[in-house]
Amino acid sequence: MASVTVRGPTICILALLNFVFVFITGADFVRFISFRAIYHNITGETKICQDSVPWSVALRDSSVLWSVCVDVGLLAFFTAQHSLLAWAPVKQACKGVLGVLNRTVYCSSTALTLQVLMRCWQPVTMAPCVWAVRHAPWSTWFPLVCFALHFLCWAVICSILLIFDYAELLGVKQVYYECLGLGDPLTLKSPRAQRLFAHLRHPVCVELGVVLWLLPALSLDRLILAGSLSTYLVLAHSLDAHDLAYLRHQLSSKLQLFSLPPEGSVQAGNNHKEE
Repeated sequence: MASVTVRGPTICILALLNFVFVFITGADFVRFISFRAIYHNITGETKICQDSVPWSVALRDSSVLWSVCVDVGLLAFFTAQHSLLAWAPVKQACKGVLGVLNRTVYCSSTALTLQVLMRCWQPVTMAPCVWAVRHAPWSTWFPLVCFALHFLCWAVICSILLIFDYAELLGVKQVYYECLGLGDPLTLKSPRAQRLFAHLRHPVCVELGVVLWLLPALSLDRLILAGSLSTYLVLAHSLDAHDLAYLRHQLSSKLQLFSLPPEGSVQAGNNHKEE
């Protein structure tokens, strides 16, 4: 316990710094995925593609090929880091070295690679759009519809992250429990919940799919981004029938809880019957 007391302030500061860094990266990611793409469609200030250029010409353009190679390399770098640190042997090795900071380091390194991807991303502006809504009135209304749906999806994503214990996902709760001598918070959950968390790596697949693909205009670099991340989300999905049964049971329990009348109204009703 003495060692925990000595290093307690240090690991708490590291966990809080990680929390701030991941939060800032999440805000940057929302801007990168949604705001930038839709804002350019609404204002028209920046051309995101060249519809006048044929695909046969664009795919031979050295600037287009260079941008595509850079973007594919960035996506490979991000997915390799995200998958390697989540691989069981590497995860156990890191846990043996980092201890309670294992989750904190995983989140920080993921946020760092995501920052590199967003900062170094190369838009492909010299190729035609895969699709684009150009004709009135949809050229005005469809970007607004996309903006509303993106906002809704990000609100749902934030809500789900809060439900799944945002502090534990970022490693803050693990440090807090360690400093109090309570151990790993995951071990306090039921075996079925632990099994679900082991399989559920990305609880917001549908919402992320919507914000990746629903755009007024889809450029070549956005096609690469959306296709790569969607494929990664599908391949990382490993829920089975037992997990789905557990989720259904938890949902029905919560619905029954909300459907129960307040305790005061039940007592008042009983008193009324007795009278």
